[in-house]
Amino acid sequence: MSSSHAPSNPGTLSYEQAGVNYDLIDPLKVSAQRAAASTASQLGRHGFTEVAASRGESAYVVDVGPFYIASIVECLGSKALVADEMATLTGRSWYDGIAQDTIAMAVNDLITVGATPLVVQAYWAAGGSDWFGDAQRAQALVAGWKKACEVCGVAWGGGETPALAGIVEGGRIDLAASCTGLINPKQRLSVGDRLQAGDAIVLLDASGIHANGLSLARKLLERLPQGWLTEVDPVNHPGLSYGAALLAPTPLYSPVTEALWAAGIVPHYCANITGHGWRKLLRHPGSFTYRIHTVPPVPPVLKFIQQHAQHDDREAYSTLNMGAGFALFVAAEDAERTVAVAQAQGIGARIAGTVEAGAKQLLIEPIGVRFGDDDLQLR
Repeated sequence: MSSSHAPSNPGTLSYEQAGVNYDLIDPLKVSAQRAAASTASQLGRHGFTEVAASRGESAYVVDVGPFYIASIVECLGSKALVADEMATLTGRSWYDGIAQDTIAMAVNDLITVGATPLVVQAYWAAGGSDWFGDAQRAQALVAGWKKACEVCGVAWGGGETPALAGIVEGGRIDLAASCTGLINPKQRLSVGDRLQAGDAIVLLDASGIHANGLSLARKLLERLPQGWLTEVDPVNHPGLSYGAALLAPTPLYSPVTEALWAAGIVPHYCANITGHGWRKLLRHPGSFTYRIHTVPPVPPVLKFIQQHAQHDDREAYSTLNMGAGFALFVAAEDAERTVAVAQAQGIGARIAGTVEAGAKQLLIEPIGVRFGDDDLQLR
């Protein structure tokens, strides 16, 4: 992309300009949740019941007697488009990392309710049969999927590989994963009933953009004279291109939650920080004030996006993970051990704040940003 394509004074680039408007999407989610809730009585025909508190959480939980079953389905989104364009520029396939991203979208949601991931299913919908004819790309997807399953200790049960010409664009693929897990023993259930004032907020580090905010990241390309090959931080990370930085795989956080259980730590609540950025810390339905005193380092690619999209801190933290990929709300006396357990699994972590009684709000004190109850409506 030549410099002539970059606007001289482009102004702020919003998420809505990139084609994603949560004000339109979220009401549908709420409507769907209400319709879905009305079907819960069907479980009674089989002798089971739902865990009603899991409605509106990141995974759905069913009580089957001796243990709970949790399930989730998640779509990767548009990150594969970046992999395709970077493959053209670099001659290598990036689909091993894309596979990990897809599984992470499902697994990292499943573990928020205290579940141990058990089985993953694949949904790979291509725009035509030709997509599967690129052996390097297809085998990278298979190998990356298998490796991510091994990291999480899950079985890859099967999947669906439809060729959907006319629905999915030719040469593209739509990737999704479903995951089923067990909450066993039942004491591992984490749907927020234990959350209380005085709890500590531990944030696990992000590796980069993960798989949310890619619509914005791709729209930003119009402003970059060197396109995907633009360096994001020439001084501290010479040679790291925008495209490669975006394609850093999403961490799989389930080894951390499994290690926490082994250490005798049961989180009082968890939040996977994906779409809606740090507003996801407000996900719990109760009225609490979440006071953040320490923020993690912001990955270079997210600093780059904030700068070039001309976002202030409030906009950036409402859209992107800004260095925090997962939040654990734990008893204050467990906070330091939680950090140590995460770090032992190779995941950076820090005690970031506290839960207080009071109005429902998130106060990110180091950057002077506040989000209130009206900034996140998912129920």
